[in-house]
Amino acid sequence: MSQFGFVEWFRPGDRDRVEAVLPKLEATGAAWLRTHLSWADYHAPGGKEWYDWLIPRLARNIELVPCIHYTPPSLSRTGKSSGAPKVLKDLADFCDTVMTDYGAHFECIELWNEPNNLLDYDWREDPGFDLFCEMIDMAAYWIRHRGWKPVLGGPCPFDPYWLDLMGQRGILSYMHAVGFHGFPGTWDSEEGSWSGWDMHLGEMRAILDRHNPQSEIWITETGYSTWRKDQMEQARRFVQALDAPAERMFWYAWQDLQPDVAVQEGLWFDPRHYHLGALTADQQPKLLARMLSEGGVTRLREVTRLSAPPSVGGTRPVVITGGAGFIGSNLAESYLQDGRDVVVLDNLSRPGVEENLAWLSARHGDLVHPAPVDLRDAQALGDAVRDAAAVFHLAAQTAVTTSLDAPIEDFEINARGTLNVLEAVRATGRDVPLLFASTNKVYGTLADLEVRDQGDMVRPADQRHARGVDESRPLDFCTPYGCSKGVADQYVLDYAKSYGLQAAVLRMSCIYGPRQFGTEDQGWVAHFLISALKGEPITIYGSGRQVRDVCEVSDAVAAYRLVHDRIGSLSGRAFNLGGGPENAVSLRQVVAEIARTTGLSPQVNYGDWRQGDQPWFVADTSALTEATGWRARIGWRDGIVRLVNWLSENRVRSAQGSVTA
Repeated sequence: MSQFGFVEWFRPGDRDRVEAVLPKLEATGAAWLRTHLSWADYHAPGGKEWYDWLIPRLARNIELVPCIHYTPPSLSRTGKSSGAPKVLKDLADFCDTVMTDYGAHFECIELWNEPNNLLDYDWREDPGFDLFCEMIDMAAYWIRHRGWKPVLGGPCPFDPYWLDLMGQRGILSYMHAVGFHGFPGTWDSEEGSWSGWDMHLGEMRAILDRHNPQSEIWITETGYSTWRKDQMEQARRFVQALDAPAERMFWYAWQDLQPDVAVQEGLWFDPRHYHLGALTADQQPKLLARMLSEGGVTRLREVTRLSAPPSVGGTRPVVITGGAGFIGSNLAESYLQDGRDVVVLDNLSRPGVEENLAWLSARHGDLVHPAPVDLRDAQALGDAVRDAAAVFHLAAQTAVTTSLDAPIEDFEINARGTLNVLEAVRATGRDVPLLFASTNKVYGTLADLEVRDQGDMVRPADQRHARGVDESRPLDFCTPYGCSKGVADQYVLDYAKSYGLQAAVLRMSCIYGPRQFGTEDQGWVAHFLISALKGEPITIYGSGRQVRDVCEVSDAVAAYRLVHDRIGSLSGRAFNLGGGPENAVSLRQVVAEIARTTGLSPQVNYGDWRQGDQPWFVADTSALTEATGWRARIGWRDGIVRLVNWLSENRVRSAQGSVTA
């Protein structure tokens, strides 16, 4: 199956969410949208006006499948929306109204949702489903009579005996399609009975063939909750459902439930309910939505094929968290070139990193062991680290701006995620070296350090700082990002003291180079270059005279490996890692060098200073040099030429096509 649909429920008055959700959903290439048309809501004040707007709006650019359910309590035998109507023909009459008022916007109508679910249909008042069958029989007959196609809502969990009963009662004979609901891997109620798509849909097909061979099978609801942050597993489950023997597949849901919305059982009755979407509640795309939007089902299949269990037999691999990221993929390449097995542990949440993973896999084949694991999934993380020979912990939320917008998530990833890594390493019971990628942001904004303008850059007023900031400077966490990374930094050092872990910290300055997918919020050197090559403007926040010591990624990789090789004597220490004074350069100087190197003159705009930004930071790396012999060998101008060449060959063509040394 190459086509797919989504399920999304909209509550009365949800106009803003409809307008926000639909363009992104349509951009995935989805062919169908299944939504509920609540009979109860329609009869409530404002209900008809709501559906008068909603149904045409939803059907504007996508084929709509409305699911009619929920009896108006005033018409219900139980006084609840889950009860059968007192007058069973009322459902057929409502379907008649729906077809008359909205029928131009769809061709299929689904009758009821999960009729074996007490919250949707209270079968305790109708144990033999006699009332249900009579109600559905009249509605389905009238839908067919008027020229629309009835679809029978699927039970959940699947019940072949119930479905066969529907056949015996003649209900299936009306149906253009019959729904199937299944959420393998998510709900406990299915855990013991799930036997795979082929088995269950094969059983369903056999029943339909006895009663209505022309009826299609639709998977009207399936999904996977990412409550454990396992977005790759959600993507894999989507592909598995897409390959199931059914005519249509609807994925539940497009967007996570809003945290203040109660499910039928109650508010936050089960957290799994709140993580079933392809988007988060605040509309951030998960891996599934991002891949579908970037390249449809083809792109999704490519990425899910990259995922493989991290087992490497009797060989102890190098584990790199964030291994598909910029620094991680370069570090992985270094070890893979030596013939080492590498577990690339990465949740692939950063756009573009799946290309790095594909590149590693294409070059090194079975030596690459992808582990699509999120740091917050402690169980999966422990499984991936169990056999490690060494762990390089580079995975993180990396943007100060993002931390200001979402401080809790920033903490969960950077601080709690690092604690999960430390515990996973400790649980091995072996001496597994751990190297942690920290940041110069742990030193704060350096507000006490006076700087003065000097041409296109600033310099410290006190020349005692000319060699840069060394590790003796007191820590001064600033912004949620600085706090979360600082907490992680200190936890790593403390685990070396408290538990004897072989662990060291590298506090990085500005690393740049090939395989970097720079954005305005993180990876500024690559972002400037990508913008220039595309002919797009560059925005500098602040004066542009702020100074960073930039370090080419091959030098950073060398530093990690040197510290690892000497971890026995260096455990418990933190080292600055940057380009040092020789590679201290302002943002304005980088822009000028980009123009000289590419022959392009990018438009530069200026904005206000951003919170937590340092006017000047240069790392004193003498401690690292003394301990390992490391030095930055790639000058910043040569590094920019290297990055320009890589970007031109792999990411973006220059507007003028010339690169000079």
